[in-house]
Amino acid sequence: MIDTIDALNKVREAAAAQLAGYDCRILVCSGTGCIATGSEKIYEKFREITANTPGVVLDFAPCGGHDKNLGIKKTGCQGICELGPLVRIQKGSDVIQYTKVSLADCEDIFNTSVLGDGVVERLLYKQNGNTYVKPEEIPFIAKQTRIVLENCGKFDAGSLDEYLAGGGFKALEKAMTAMTPDQIIDEVEKSGLRGRGGGGFPTGKKWRQVANQKETTRYVVCNGDEGDPGAFMDGSVMEGDPFKLIEGMMIAAYAVKAQHGYIYVRAEYPNSVKRLRSAITELESRGLLGENILGTGFNFHMHINRGAGAFVCGEGSALTASIEGSRGMPRVKPPRTVEQGLWAKPTVLNNVETYANVPKIILEGSEWYRSIGTEGSPGCKTFSLTGSIQNTGLIEVPMGTTLREIIFDIGGGLKNGAKFKAVQIGGPSGGCLTEEHLDVPLDFDSVKKYGAIVGSGGLVVMDENTCMVEVARFFMGFTQRESCGKCGPCRIGTKRMLEILEKIVAGKGTMKDLEKLEETARFVKERSLCGLGKSAPLPVLSTIKNFREEYVEHIVQHKCRAHVCTALLNYTIDADKCKGCGKCARNCPVSAITGEKKAPHTINTAKCIKCGTCLGGCPFDAIEVR
Repeated sequence: MIDTIDALNKVREAAAAQLAGYDCRILVCSGTGCIATGSEKIYEKFREITANTPGVVLDFAPCGGHDKNLGIKKTGCQGICELGPLVRIQKGSDVIQYTKVSLADCEDIFNTSVLGDGVVERLLYKQNGNTYVKPEEIPFIAKQTRIVLENCGKFDAGSLDEYLAGGGFKALEKAMTAMTPDQIIDEVEKSGLRGRGGGGFPTGKKWRQVANQKETTRYVVCNGDEGDPGAFMDGSVMEGDPFKLIEGMMIAAYAVKAQHGYIYVRAEYPNSVKRLRSAITELESRGLLGENILGTGFNFHMHINRGAGAFVCGEGSALTASIEGSRGMPRVKPPRTVEQGLWAKPTVLNNVETYANVPKIILEGSEWYRSIGTEGSPGCKTFSLTGSIQNTGLIEVPMGTTLREIIFDIGGGLKNGAKFKAVQIGGPSGGCLTEEHLDVPLDFDSVKKYGAIVGSGGLVVMDENTCMVEVARFFMGFTQRESCGKCGPCRIGTKRMLEILEKIVAGKGTMKDLEKLEETARFVKERSLCGLGKSAPLPVLSTIKNFREEYVEHIVQHKCRAHVCTALLNYTIDADKCKGCGKCARNCPVSAITGEKKAPHTINTAKCIKCGTCLGGCPFDAIEVR
């Protein structure tokens, strides 16, 4: 039982000694991305190999005559999601990073790098003709600054002892023994930490507002309802370093004198829920959660609530309503959450990344934190890189890092040498940034000038083959489906906007429709009740601003330059290339292609349903799309 500071330090020292005592550790990435590509089977395969290898024992098992103490651990996301399953071999301070590991590779890795000191060359990370052995040498990782993601990929994600061995709960210890609640809030305020969930509200200011309320029953709530398409930062932290999130929430609770904390996790994150529940159970059983924590008189209990998949529950008042068992719908403000949040009591509500920043701020101090990032947005920000980019994955960089650095230096540029066109930042609540914005610093204040928001941190990279009108239609379709329907501007306005966008991509739009689309977008943005409705038009407004010519082409010329909008495509046959083999005619589902054998064929555009079957099946590349 860890019931005093001395007991905590003894456990920490013992855990650190055991961690240092391993001859070798096999670190298998067990983030959701790698699990999807088979990392669980990789983990089991290594355990099977170890069990059948003389002289090797797992986790210091009592066995005589062994030569090696081996640990096989499931870590959090190792970052390079594009190349999973990922495996690291750690011997002391030396680490080898392997990529795209298959079951057939496990024996080779074990014999070469676990029992021996060699490397399996074919499984190493390669870029631009260079081969990298250590993870910290890989450009994707080397160019990052990791605070929140510091432990991901290095420790067993489900082990309290390994978290303690790495310095876990030192920040809570310092907060409870060397600082008053006011001093904790002062330090967070001075650090300039702003909420990482999208709005960027000063964290310390929010905590202060709760601490100053006359009502003494208070709550600490974590928003883990990360619903943006293409975003997986918070999910990776919850499943990869759950104890750090919990420690941050405990510090917040101690600062505002709350006794209960709730983590609201989206239903699509079963791995996060599993690891959080396991972490909470272990902390309770060992005395680090519950009554009289570490003998300080501080009582704190934690609960997990699973969302039902509603995007609107990422909004604070809808989230608290959902925890209470009501339908997740935003309410009119004031009163705000800091005054009347969960069960109408003062509530600190921050997202996962915000809480995960807190332990390091308490340990290292506000001046250290302010030395990273920009004056108005100190610290780092996690981003998920997806879309048409060479290295998709999870990154963390200082606030103020430019898009150019993220996309080309860290992300490795676009796939297949394609030309960069735009990036959707902030998910369906964000906007598009284009080539002219590549050198704009990514921080809360800078991107607002260009009609976008940092949001939770999703970055969807788009190349020249992307239709920006279709992008706007896709995101509008998402937000329209996710509207809770409580307020008319969002319920009706997003529906009307989607109808206009669908009309345009179908080639039936008019210039008057484009005017109506902009007018409706501004109305929805100004009049909606909550953040979902207010930000829903941003993808539309930013694409119209930056790519208006594409909207005009769709409407006036009935043309989609990216050849994405099916209704605007015209299939023709190049008579010079066509050999009259008849394959296209035989495969056409509506018999729209005719012609004599060994003579050029033609397509009846009136009958053509634009399915693309002929395009993919022509052996002479005679089919053209215009």
